[in-house]
This record gives sequence, structure tokens and C-alpha cells, in this order.
Amino acid sequence: MAIFLILGITYGFAAAVQPGPLQTFIISRTLSNGWRYTLPSACAPLVSDVPIVILVLLILNSVPIWVENILHFAGGFFVLFLAWGALKSFKNYTLNQTDLLQASRRNFFKAVTINLLNPNPYLSWSLVMGPLLLKGWREDAGNGIGLVAGFYFTMIFTTIGIILLFSALRRFGPKVSRILIGISAIVLACFGFYQLWLGTTALLFK
Repeated sequence: MAIFLILGITYGFAAAVQPGPLQTFIISRTLSNGWRYTLPSACAPLVSDVPIVILVLLILNSVPIWVENILHFAGGFFVLFLAWGALKSFKNYTLNQTDLLQASRRNFFKAVTINLLNPNPYLSWSLVMGPLLLKGWREDAGNGIGLVAGFYFTMIFTTIGIILLFSALRRFGPKVSRILIGISAIVLACFGFYQLWLGTTALLFK
């Protein structure tokens, strides 16, 4: 269970600090309205991800095992692509004030809608989290629970940390956010190579 918990924590951290529509919304709410009114938005993925997870798992559960093995490769390359994007964001990090002002008028339910329309959760669950969850669950239910719990616990509390950070350190928030993005690039690269290793071992030894 420990390895799946660590994988969930790793990917949850990377997901929380990656630049995207939801992070833009959360930062904008923090800068304009303060942390108290923004904290509920950190839990938006708990609502928006439910239909995504159910849909993806229903599809993955009906495909042959070899398709899941191939998805490990696809997931590995997808995560490496995210790592490359995070590295570029680290090098050229800017906080788009226009986007923030537009996003500041959205509420919690808009945040849920934003995440539902964001392709990243669909790709993440189809190529990374979904295959890992099924693999872990088949070995032991605790593995699957540990993966999901580690992922959402870390993502939500990292997001809460970002909210508090931007609220308390408005002058230094972007600098710290840039550092977190740099760390996420390293974490994602390691996670991507692990996915490729899973796919390779599954195809060679099964």
C-alpha cells in the first residue's frame, strides 16, 4: 500500500501546483477576496472529478489487460509532457493579471465547471490514475484506497497551502509558486519514467 500512497501523494502535489484554469481561478480569488472566501474552491476537484472517475473506470474495467499496459506507456509520455510544460513555466513564469481579474468573479460552482471542461483531469485519469488505480485495486483494495486518498489529500491541502501563501505573502507568492512549479517538473519527470518502467515490465514479464 505504501508505494501506491506515495504515488498518489506525488501526483497530487504535481497536479495542485501545475498552472491551469483552476489554479488561476484560485489565485485570483485569493488576491481579490482573501483566503476565507477562497478555501472552499480547493475542494472543487472532489465534486468535478466524480463523473470523470466513474466514466473512465467503467471504460478501463471493460478493456483487456494489455490495453492497460499500453496505457502505462501513454501515461508515462503524457506525464513527461507535463514535466516539460512545467519546466517551461518555471523558466518563463508570469502571473497574468488580466486572467486573474476575469476569473475573480467566478464562484465555487464555476470552479467546478471549469475543472469539468478542463481536459487535464480526463487525460490524467485515462492515462495515469485510472490504470494505476485498477492495478492497485486488483492486487489489494488498500492499494487503490491509498492511491486515491494520497492523491486528493495532497492535492487539496497543497492547494490550501497555495491559497494561504498568496494571501499572506502577496508580494512573494508568485516567486514561491514558481519554485513549486520547478519542483513539480522534477516530480513529474520521475513519475513519468516510473510509468514507462511499469509498462515495460508488464509487457516483458507478463
